[in-house]
Amino acid sequence: MTFIQKNLPQSQVELTITVKPEDYQNHLLKAAERISERTKIQGFRPGKAPYELVKRAVGEMNILNEALESIVQQSFYQAVTEAQLETIGMPKIDIDKIAPSNDLVYKATVALLPEISLGDYIKIKIEKKTPTVTETQLEETLENLRKIQAKEEIKTGIAEEVDMVMLDMDMKLDNVPVEGGQGKNYRVYLSEDHYIPGFNKELLGLKKGDQKTFPISFPKTHYQKHLAGKTVDVSVAIHDVFERQLPPLGDDFAKALGQESMDRLRELLRGNLMKEATQKAEEQVEIAIFDELIATTKFGDIPEVLLDAERRKMFYELTRDLERSGVSIENYLRDIKKTEKELFDDFKEQATKRAKSALVSRKITKDHNITVEDKEIDAEITMMESVYRDNKEYLEQLKKPEVRGTVKTILQNKKVIAWLKEQVLRTTSEPKKSE
Repeated sequence: MTFIQKNLPQSQVELTITVKPEDYQNHLLKAAERISERTKIQGFRPGKAPYELVKRAVGEMNILNEALESIVQQSFYQAVTEAQLETIGMPKIDIDKIAPSNDLVYKATVALLPEISLGDYIKIKIEKKTPTVTETQLEETLENLRKIQAKEEIKTGIAEEVDMVMLDMDMKLDNVPVEGGQGKNYRVYLSEDHYIPGFNKELLGLKKGDQKTFPISFPKTHYQKHLAGKTVDVSVAIHDVFERQLPPLGDDFAKALGQESMDRLRELLRGNLMKEATQKAEEQVEIAIFDELIATTKFGDIPEVLLDAERRKMFYELTRDLERSGVSIENYLRDIKKTEKELFDDFKEQATKRAKSALVSRKITKDHNITVEDKEIDAEITMMESVYRDNKEYLEQLKKPEVRGTVKTILQNKKVIAWLKEQVLRTTSEPKKSE
């Protein structure tokens, strides 16, 4: 591997990196193995076909493309290490030349650590609120558990606040059907908040066979931007009304949830709620600390490539969260009436804050010699290997040198946060200083 370094404005550097075929051959072998696991090759079990047979089956270029990410990751990490560059964020990669049995050439544009001057963070005092769990919270949690365990039986009367209604729904805006506003056999629980404010109230008093059309006004802050602030006409046809029979609270209810008694169930729920409250309080403290630090810190030019990397990371996180909810990013963009570029532009303010937080953390790490020992990194990776021991691909990823660097950064950030809390935290029981 060889590279040519070119310094750019805004604390950036461009590395033109060349990787020879003999240097990336091992990556090709691993890529071919991964391909053979998902490609049927006659006479061989998944993942066991020889390299030459895989090459004949899918083509050498496909193997090279499969290996590209790992080749770039390793060679970039090696080049940055050799050049002794203090980089931050993910690099922007542009492939210049890629062909089987030839040199791989690409450009990596990466941000260098800009100069920053920390404010007097010792003067910062953040108040940490003591987390509490109220009886109201506990009762609300129990009530939600009752709803989950509820039995539903068809009733002949009208829909009341505790009932569930099954209906067909059709929404129109200016007599034009609203995309995603139609539903068949749609369930609405009248005692629970609906995503359309006021929708539940319109169903009260209806019974099987009833039809009704009514206007609904969406709030200006509604998450579906194309409907925010608009009034739509909703038509419903009631199929059935179900009475929800909630189980009584008692030891039998607790036993159905795997606990020996109601006292034990309440104790368990209170403990879980306290853990959630404690975690939320810690997160609020960490946000407040970094908000104060960012406000009092002077930053040099923050490289655009660093902001772009943060925005790409935010886009990936959003995509992943949407997929977990069964929503594609394409449908999400269509719902909010925005392009991918417009969404990226929206991310800029938050990306800038995240980038500044990372710079502050790194500066404190350096100024106060907050270090992470190899044995700590080893222990964290061993823990990760144990959790994902059945995921061969993930275990392979953990062997990459850049992963070790990422783990080190995560552990360092945790130590920085712990150190900062020691310097600036006060509890609500401490008297506030006079202004």
